[in-house]
This record gives sequence, C-alpha cells and structure tokens, in this order.
Amino acid sequence: MAKRKKIPINLNLNVRGLKKSATLAINERSRKLAAQGKEIFFLGFGQSPFPVPEPVVEALKKNAHQKDYLAVQGLYPLRQTIATYFKRRQGLDYSPEDIMVSPGSKELLFLLQLVYYGDLVMPMPSWVSYSPQAMIIGRRVNWVKTHPENDWRLSPEELEALCKMDPDRPRIVIINYPANPTGATYSEDRLREIAAIARKYRVILLSDEIYGELHHSGRHVSVARYYPEGTIVSSGLSKWCGAGGWRLGMFLFPPDLRWLLDAMAVVASETYTSTSAPIQYAAITAFEEHPVIERQLHESRRILRVLGQYLYRRLRELHIHTPEPQGGFYLFPDFSHYQKALEKRGVQSSADLCEQLLEETGVALLPSYDFGRPSEELTARLSYVDFDGEKALKMAASHGDKPLDDAFMQACCPRVLEAMDRIADWVGDLQQ
Repeated sequence: MAKRKKIPINLNLNVRGLKKSATLAINERSRKLAAQGKEIFFLGFGQSPFPVPEPVVEALKKNAHQKDYLAVQGLYPLRQTIATYFKRRQGLDYSPEDIMVSPGSKELLFLLQLVYYGDLVMPMPSWVSYSPQAMIIGRRVNWVKTHPENDWRLSPEELEALCKMDPDRPRIVIINYPANPTGATYSEDRLREIAAIARKYRVILLSDEIYGELHHSGRHVSVARYYPEGTIVSSGLSKWCGAGGWRLGMFLFPPDLRWLLDAMAVVASETYTSTSAPIQYAAITAFEEHPVIERQLHESRRILRVLGQYLYRRLRELHIHTPEPQGGFYLFPDFSHYQKALEKRGVQSSADLCEQLLEETGVALLPSYDFGRPSEELTARLSYVDFDGEKALKMAASHGDKPLDDAFMQACCPRVLEAMDRIADWVGDLQQ
C-alpha cells in the first residue's frame, strides 16, 4: 500500500490570516460556554429578538411548494413590490429592473466589490464584514477617521480630505445608518453634505440601510434622496423583519449604474444562481402594506427606544461614554475612564476587555478592533437583544399608548438589565 502524502497547504494569499466573522464567532463562543453550564448574556451577536411577522410566516407556508429556479436578479413581482415599498416609505423612484435580490445583502456587497474596480472607503468604526470582504477580493481599504464627539459618524470634511488627495480614483464609499456598531444615525443636513461630496468626486455611495425601519422614531431618511444618480441602497429582511436566517437582501440601483447591476447579475449566475424561491414569494408580503406588520414595527421601535435609552443613561452614569442610540439595537461603550485600573488587571486592548468581561461576568460584547478601531482602544459593541421579543411585543401592545417604563423593561428584558447590573458591578470593583 502506497504511503499517504499530505496535500500541501496552498491558500490564496488574500485569505491567509483571516478570522471567522467576529459576530458569528462570538455567537458560537457564547453558545459553547452556555452549553458548558456558564450563564451567558448574549450581547455580542446582533440578531433581532423579534419574531418574523405572522403574515410573512403564513406566506412562507403557502409558498413552500415553490421549487423552480427563479431569475438571477430576483422574482419580478417581488421587485415590483420592493419598488413600491421604497416609493411609499422614502419617495424614491425605482423600477423592478433597478433592483437585485440575493441570499442576503452581504452577498451583494461582496459581488459589488468583486465587479467594481475601485477602493473601499468607510468610517472607522464600521460593520465587521466590509473590510474582510475587500481583503478577500484584493481591494484597497481606506478607513476615514471619526471622532467620539461626533458619535463616530462619517463627516463630510474627513471624506473630502481623503477624496481630494486623488480626486479621480474610483471609490465605493459605505455609510451604514442607523449604524452598526454605534446606533447613531445622520441628520438630513449631514446627508446632504455627504451627498454633495460624493457627487463632487463621482464616487459610488453604498448606503447600507438594513436598520432603516428600526429608526427609533420611525423617521429614517435615505441619502439616495440627495444623490440619486450615484447611490446604491442596501436593505433586506434580517433586522426589521426579524428574518436573518431567511437570507434575503436587496440592492436598489440608480439607472446610471445599470451596467454595474448587470455585471453583478452575471457573476451571480455563475455562483449562487438565484435566491430561495419560497423565501422570495413570502417576501412579497413583507414589503406590502399590512396593518399587522406596521403594528409590530411600531411596537418594536418603542421597545428598542426605551431599552436603548435606559442602557444609555446607565452607562453614562458609570462614566462609560457611548453615542445616544437612535436606531437599531446597538451601543458603543467606551471604558477608557477605567483605563489605569484595567491596565493593572492586564487589560491592554478591546479584545482583552471583552475577554475579561465575558470570563468574569458572563456578558458577551464584541471588541471594537473587529470594527476597525485601534486594538488598544477600550471600546466595544453592545447589542441589547437578549430578551424574548415575542413576549415583549405582546406586553407592549397591552400597554396601549401608555409609556413603557422601568417596570415594563424588568418584566420583558430582565436579562439585558441584569447584564447591565453585572457591568456596573464589574467596573465598580475596578475602583476598589
């Protein structure tokens, strides 16, 4: 019998050293620790706590028999419904031909960077997968400085400073708002200013609005209103519809970028082929006007608003700075007030901070390093989703129009509140 020889390791240089997506890794780590009997508070993984609205679930059941391969660009009636939805919500004019549906907006982001030859530009911090995707493809990443005084938002001034260094260089500029990881959003004036810079330097603006419907006041505004010819809007079902595992996302292109959509569709035809047929048929219901869905969205925003504000106040009382949350379900706490005490305990980085917090309190956060911040910075992402969303929706509805108070949160979100108490006790021990 011939002696077996090991197959040599010949990895693509662009993927050597890459880690598994930080959000998925923390979820798996937390679940493993929980399975070992440790009490874990899941504030690391950003998954919606709310159920998929019942009309959308019923639509999926009715369409489970759908088995045909659908068009690469997406089911035409679904794209029609999405176009109507964005007209109704944002006053934006799209045709079905302007829309591409895929198994998650993450896939479309990857295809965009693959087919467009240009740099990726984004604020620091940004969602964990933007930069690794660019590295896999071999694109240059330009991080734009942001500042805590501006709640870590991209500023027009910093964007222009980068663009004017090489004004003709092709670029994709990503803005994500309400933002992951900070929970902050942009005023209309700031959106106009960013749009003006994007137009001036003829960059493609990718507006990731996956959390748009979870703006805590229901007042999300798309930057595509101010730069329609150069903005691609990204959205999907994962956050506002609670259907992350369904894997359905979409890009909406201006007609001037149809050539880019066509190129992405060609690559999609040779990779994932098309998006799941039953999911696409069910998604038509998600984007139609429906009182049950509207009511659930209203209650979801109310719950996230009051919970976010409570945690924001608690953190500020502890001298832990964080932007005031305006949408989604994230906070970006800065523990630098305790830097000297943390250094005495061997904490030198955001990774050390989160590791020690997880080991000593069971509270899982994500280190800011995974979002592009310097490793020595003592910031992290907190995702306030460890509660029973279905129960919370029912209790919020029973309150009618009465304000949701601390008693409501204690009844509906006890694990998030306990996690906050554990953080408070932990930083209190640091001062002793």
